[in-house]
Amino acid sequence: MATISTEHPPRLVPPTSPPPVQLSKPAEWTPDPGAAQPSLGELVKDASTHLSTLVRGEIELARTELTAAAKKGALGAAYFGAAAVVLVFSLVFLLISLAEGLVQLGLYRWLSYLIVWLLLVVIAGVAALLGIKAVKRVRKPERTIETLKDSKQLLQRGSTT
Repeated sequence: MATISTEHPPRLVPPTSPPPVQLSKPAEWTPDPGAAQPSLGELVKDASTHLSTLVRGEIELARTELTAAAKKGALGAAYFGAAAVVLVFSLVFLLISLAEGLVQLGLYRWLSYLIVWLLLVVIAGVAALLGIKAVKRVRKPERTIETLKDSKQLLQRGSTT
């Protein structure tokens, strides 16, 4: 019969470290009396330097963010431009289909294309008239002209005295 040993394996005891040293009074930080304290001028100079560094950093961050946003906006504008070009090219096929539809109604082919061309001329004429009307409504910036005249007079008075 096998016997089961009741002995435990020997324990490993970690090496003992020396007990911590007890301080007679709590440790406190005291400034070195020999160290020179910065003057008010040095503190203002340091604050100014840190502030200008902070402002430059903020400006750089804003520039980086705006550059990224402008790139995304430019990409979106390029997609809109591509869509507009494709739409304009597809308009040609619409006009051909319109002319061919008139042919199917029994008109001569040349007459159908002439009707479509005349329709385009009328649309262009209406757009030109609307453009002329809009341009005639543009007025000169009278308030800006007046303020510039006033500024010019003030500068002339200031330089003669």
